[in-house]
Parts: sequence; structure tokens; C-alpha cells
Amino acid sequence: MNFLPITQFLNHCSQTRNLKAVKKFHAHLLRTGILFFSPNLQAKVIFTYTSCLNTNSTQTLTNLFKFLNPRSPLPFNSIVSHFSQNGCHSLALHAFSFMHFNGVHVDSYALCSALKSSSCDNNMRFGKNIHAHVQKSGWFCSVFVASALIDLYGKMLFTVDAAMVFDEIRVKNTVCVNALLSGYADAKMWSEGVELVRQMPAFYLDCDNFTFSAALRACAGLSATGLGRQIHASVIRKVLNVGDDVFLQSLLIEMYGKCGLVEKAKRIFSMAGFRQEGKRKRDVVLWTSLLGVYGKHGHYKEVIMLFRDMLINGIRPDGVAFLAVISACGYTGQVDLAFKYFASMARDFGLKQSPEHYSCLVDALCRAGELEKAWKLINGMPCEGNSRYTVSMWGTLLNACSECGNVDLGKLAGQRALELEPHNTGIYVLLSNMYASNGMWDEIGQLRESMKGRKLKKDIGCSWIDVGR
Repeated sequence: MNFLPITQFLNHCSQTRNLKAVKKFHAHLLRTGILFFSPNLQAKVIFTYTSCLNTNSTQTLTNLFKFLNPRSPLPFNSIVSHFSQNGCHSLALHAFSFMHFNGVHVDSYALCSALKSSSCDNNMRFGKNIHAHVQKSGWFCSVFVASALIDLYGKMLFTVDAAMVFDEIRVKNTVCVNALLSGYADAKMWSEGVELVRQMPAFYLDCDNFTFSAALRACAGLSATGLGRQIHASVIRKVLNVGDDVFLQSLLIEMYGKCGLVEKAKRIFSMAGFRQEGKRKRDVVLWTSLLGVYGKHGHYKEVIMLFRDMLINGIRPDGVAFLAVISACGYTGQVDLAFKYFASMARDFGLKQSPEHYSCLVDALCRAGELEKAWKLINGMPCEGNSRYTVSMWGTLLNACSECGNVDLGKLAGQRALELEPHNTGIYVLLSNMYASNGMWDEIGQLRESMKGRKLKKDIGCSWIDVGR
């Protein structure tokens, strides 16, 4: 039977939220018995109901599930997967619970979808319950279910639990290794990630593009130049279509950049991309990666020149690219050019200026000594609700006031910052430095008393270097 017209009708009802038509059509399908011939059609009817109701009512779902065949897991698998893929994670978990409590067979397909929804919904308790069911039902023998468990614990930053699940897998594959590597990367546990990559030959496994990407991220986090070069050599030997993987190429650029090898990063950029009509085509990600490398190493003139080349080559910049070039304009003292690029974001490319972009403008004004303009910009910015970046802007202005000797404006900037984050020790330190440079010892004593009253302590600094490996 051709269900295409039925599916098209249900899609139209879903778009127009015509609940009355859905109910009538549902009744017709039940009377004629058509609904029982296709599990996918059963799932489609439930999707249409949830779209028309626009609600997360679990009771409504329970009533709809009663019309399904409880002996067949196919419609339930489709429902759980659909909700999980479309961001309705609480509904996906409810559908999975209904399956379990009503004796519907739960297979690896439903388990993987439910574990994904548990991680996306930050529902660790539900995820642990699924883990217990997996152990009791014997589904742990499925490497895909085990990988979904590793992914759950990794995304929730329970990396010790993720590693324990990984160790319990008898026959490992690249999928479970990549899941653990992703968890280590999210937790910034670079050393553990590198060690896991070193162990892959012991598991008789080869690295894929994702594995190489995770390893390069770890090398960048550790500034491990030697290992990064080895991984680069492995990429050249084993990845045939490097030009098609923009993410992998951009990570090579960033890795060399974070290791301080700017010329090497530039050389990778010149060879990156794929050839089309005799010319090398580069994605915006590659351009942005090199912009970031130049910016981090103080090559601000090169940032501005590279951004202009990017526009000449017809590449549409994103918000990250504008962050790099606006920041570079501030460091080179070209405040007017920074405002020009800032205005161009919305006018020419339809991009929304974020608090980060405002922060770059404030920094540019402070470096140029335009403190009053920086004060007005922070007070007048439409995105002042983001306190983290706003505090950073007030801190930048406070530091500039300290260097220029504008104590009155610096006091006001410090007060505004502490109103947003009373426990920010960095602001106290900046205020103390400003008072000390101007011989205001009474004010320093008041600051120390205030910090003692809030039980605040200055953060201890640290530094590290790469020794041997």
C-alpha cells in the first residue's frame, strides 16, 4: 500500500496544527484497519499529534501509545528516535519508559536513542537506570550501546565512569574510542586523550578522521609539538581525502599555531582546501583558523591583511572572523577601522553583534585612551544582560583607567563590575593595583576588609612547560 498521500496529509496537518483534522483522520485509520499495517505510519500519527498540541504532556503521549501494538517495538523505536533527533528529549525518555513498563521489547536502537536524550537532557539519573538495564539485559555486548554509555558519561563530564565502561568492553572498535576521546576533550583532559590514542595499536584499531581530530585537539591543549608532528605524518599517510575534511585541516592549523609554529600553520593553510577549476578553494573555517593563529601571536597587521584577502576571495566571514579582525584593529590602534568592521557585520552580512564583539570594541577604545567613549559604549550596549562579558568589559575599562590615572572613572567601573559579580577576585586585584599606584592606602585597606568579609582569596598563578613527551 502506498502511504505517501497519507504522510503528505499528516505533514500538512502538522504544519497548520489542524488538530481536528488529525483526530478525524486518525479515527478513519482505526476503523479501516490501515493503521495496523505500518509501524512507521503509527509513529507518524503520534508525531503529528505532538506537533499540533505543541506540548510536552506525557499523559497525552500515554493515551496515544495505547493505540499501538504493544508486541511490536518498531513504532516505539521510530518514536523514540524521532523525539531524540528533533530535540524533544523528555518525550523520548517518556516513550522509552512506556516501552519498558509495558513489556515492549527494548533493543539496541531504542537504548542508543534514549541514552543520547539522557545526555542532551542532562538527566544522569535516567541514564544510570538505562545503564543498569543494559547490564541486566545483556545488551552491554553491543559495542554501539556501550559507546552510547561512554558518550553519556563523557558529555556529563563523568570521565572516570566513561573510562570504566570503556575498559569493560571486550571487543573495542573505533566508535567507542572516539566516544571516550570526545569525553576527554570536553573535560580538557588532554594527557588522557593522548595516552588513549597511543594505546590504539594495542586494540588492533586504526585511527579515523575523528580520532585524528581529537588527537590534534589534545596536542594543541598540551602544546605537544613533537606528538603533533607525528599525528600530522599519520594523517598524510592514512587519510586519502584530507582536502574534503575542513575540520581536520583547521585543527592542523590551530595545533601548529598553539605550539608557536606560525609559519608552519601558514604553510598548512596554503596547502589546505580542495582544488576546483585549477584554483584552491578554502572554507571560512580555514580562513578563521589562520586568523586566530595570527591574532594569538600578535601578528595583527597580518590579521587585517588576511581578512581583506578573505573578502576579495568571496568568502563570507562569520562572527569568529570578525572577532579576530576587530581585536587586531584595536591592537594596531585603528579604532575607526574597528568600528567600520563592527558596523559591517549587520549591514553587509546580516550578522548579530555579540557581547564578544562589543568587548573587542571596548578594548580598542581603552588602548587608544578613549575612556569616556568606552564608558558610553558599555552603558549603551543592547546585550548588557550577559553579565560574564559585561564584567570583563568593566574590568578592561578599570585596567585602562589605572594605567591612565583616571581614578574616578576607574572607581565607577569597578563598582559596576562588582555589582554584577561581587565575588570576582580579579576586579578586587585591579582596584587594589589602581589604588596602590596612586598612593590610596586607606582604600586598599577597605578592599582587603571587604574581601575578608566575603571570604575571598586571590587566585594562585601557575605555569607549565612540556618536558620530554
